[in-house]
Amino acid sequence: MTTAPAKYYSKKPPWLKVPFPGGDRYSWIKSRSTRLNLSTVCEEANCPNIGECWNGGTATFMLMGDTCTRGCRFCAVKSAKYPPALDADEPSKLAGTIKKMNLNYVVLTTVNRDDLPDQGASHISRCIKATQKTSPRLLIEMLMPDFRGEKELIQKIIDASPAVLAHNLETVRRLTPEVRDYRADYEQSLEVLRYLKTNCPKGYTKSSLMLGLGESRREILQAMEDMRDAGVDFLTIGQYLQPTRKHLKVVKFLHPDEFNELGQIGDELGFDYVASGPLVRSSYKASEFYIERKIRGTA
Repeated sequence: MTTAPAKYYSKKPPWLKVPFPGGDRYSWIKSRSTRLNLSTVCEEANCPNIGECWNGGTATFMLMGDTCTRGCRFCAVKSAKYPPALDADEPSKLAGTIKKMNLNYVVLTTVNRDDLPDQGASHISRCIKATQKTSPRLLIEMLMPDFRGEKELIQKIIDASPAVLAHNLETVRRLTPEVRDYRADYEQSLEVLRYLKTNCPKGYTKSSLMLGLGESRREILQAMEDMRDAGVDFLTIGQYLQPTRKHLKVVKFLHPDEFNELGQIGDELGFDYVASGPLVRSSYKASEFYIERKIRGTA
């Protein structure tokens, strides 16, 4: 028996159309990040929510530059075996920019730096601590790489005390080798999430799934159960969008009703909060608003 080839989609459905970004706040963040050579994952990953979030005072900064040592086939961030050296002034530049933005909650993420002895863990820690020092009431969510599962490096991030410790599972078990870089692994990511929760039991953990790559409903539910078993508190689920023709194609555009149903299932599984929708991304201001209120005790 032969299997019919997957049907790929290129034209976006109407619920994925968003206005072109603009506005004073958007222009300020863009100009300042460019001037200080700071990278935002909003730009590097071609996030569809960039205009809405930046004008609402939310931005996700990407640490350690704009070049990753990994080549995940879903990701728009450029890659190289040996990216440029780290900017030693990045912690102070980042802290100063975030202070001027006058935020209550910020997401920091990072490229992978497998070329560095500690994969950049010490640099990330300095960025977190510098930002905490200049904005003591700020809640920081740190979306971290897997550090190839090395516990002592993960512990450096835990010890920097961000309010939320996040690591993305990204996709279901079967598709992981096709979607993610060969150094990433489904079980390794779950182990990172378990370690985060076990070693910071009073902290909050977060992960994310992107859908539309050919996963089955059963596989989606299994991934959600696996993350919950690993102690994940907050979950985001969104639609994969092909960044360029060189990246993986979209197999399916899920309808908003399907995302709503998955959100309800996530609630039943016991996640503290689930943000599920076509335009939801791992850093998504609706979930950040809830998480902030939860941590501050006002939810």
